[in-house]
Parts: sequence; C-alpha cells; structure tokens
Amino acid sequence: MLGKLAGQWQGLGSWRDGDVARFQRKALPLVQAGQRTIASLTASYLEQLHREVAGAASPRVTLDMDEVTGAAVRNGAEPVDVYRRPFGETWKALHDGEPLDVATDRGANRLEIIAKTDLQLARTHTARAVMEQQPQVEYYMRELRGEFDCALCLIASTQRYHKKDLMPIHPGCDCAPVTIKADFDPGQVVDEAKLEAIHRAVEDALGQSDRGGRAVDYRKIIIANKHGEIGPVLGFKGQNFTGPQDIRIPS
Repeated sequence: MLGKLAGQWQGLGSWRDGDVARFQRKALPLVQAGQRTIASLTASYLEQLHREVAGAASPRVTLDMDEVTGAAVRNGAEPVDVYRRPFGETWKALHDGEPLDVATDRGANRLEIIAKTDLQLARTHTARAVMEQQPQVEYYMRELRGEFDCALCLIASTQRYHKKDLMPIHPGCDCAPVTIKADFDPGQVVDEAKLEAIHRAVEDALGQSDRGGRAVDYRKIIIANKHGEIGPVLGFKGQNFTGPQDIRIPS
C-alpha cells in the first residue's frame, strides 16, 4: 500500500489545489483497504492468542470496521482533510523558496507518516475492541516488530498496559499488542536481553547508564502525551506537542 501511495504522489506531475481531489480518489480507497486488512489480521491474531488461553470454547469476536478505520481512529478527522496535508507541506516548502523536487519530497514524507500512522491506529483500535470482548485478558504488552526498533519502543515494550488503554504509538511505530492472562497485576515485565538493549538506549540518550537501575530509572524517561487527534503518543520526558504559543509572531 505504501509503495502504491508513493507512486501515486510522485506520478501526479502537478501538485496544485486542483490536483488534491484527483489524488484522493485513488489514495483514500487504498488507505481504507490497508486499514481493513490490518484490522482483520489483528483480530484473527488476538483471537488465536485468546484460544490458547481460554481453550477451544473461546467465542469469535465481532468487529465493526467503521469503528477501527477512517475518521473513527483520528477522533473524527476526516480522511479527505488528513490526506490534503501532504499538499500543504509541499506548498509551504515552495513558499519558503525550496525547489519543486525538495517540496514534493517533503510532501511525500508527510504522506508516508500519515499513512503509516493510519495503519497503526487501525491495529491499536482493533486490539482494544477485541480485548474488550475477552474477559480472560486483563493486560497486554507491546511486541517489537520492526527490523530496527527505536529506544522509545524498546523501553515501552518492558511495560504492561491495561486492556482498556489504547497502546501509545509514535510516527513509524509498528509494534503489535500481545495479550497477557494474569490473576494479578504482573507489574513491570522485563527480560535480561531486552534490559541490556534498554540500558544502551538510555546511555545514548542521557549519557549515563546503571545496570542496578539506581542512577537512571529507565521507566521514567518515556511518557505518553495525549494527542487530540490520534490519542496517546510516545515521547521522551520533557517533550511536548507544539501549540499556538510556539508560533513566533513577527514584531
């Protein structure tokens, strides 16, 4: 899907206001199909995990695709508005004096981030909807799926989440939820290999590391900021979303 989207963007040849609808007519069905595929695969995967916990009698879950795709996963932001943003990125770059190839590359990058986020949101919203129908499940962890996993995901993957909470993501995140059956709160869950990787990430980020966990509490260096459109987003402590107060108004 991502390759086709990129091809459609680069093949436009013109990125004027009148080209927006032409792009959306081809792009939006692709995104919707991608989200529905991710949702179906995620539901099937979590059903299989649940059968291993609850046995063959585990009931099939129901999934309303309209609730885990499109505007529903972006707090009501319509896809036609979301997928206009790459054009805005391009137009801004042109306004700033960038050549056309640089401007369209920036638009392409924005498009890729948006599309990857939509796919991941379909996964996280589906996971929450499925786990709500699985009484034997109370918690889940995030499973690292990327070829190269960032420090944020490494650290977050050591933590358990309540099934009612949407899994925090970040741009380009491809982690998947894995359900946990527990009769009590398992608290922090860490294995030794992953802990070593986390210590290395902490040392890169903060310039120090402590295998005893005293000098640096790795659990406190990440936070989940609330994004008004896409929900919880992973970040390092001290990072915040920009807002109107960050706009410099010329005097």
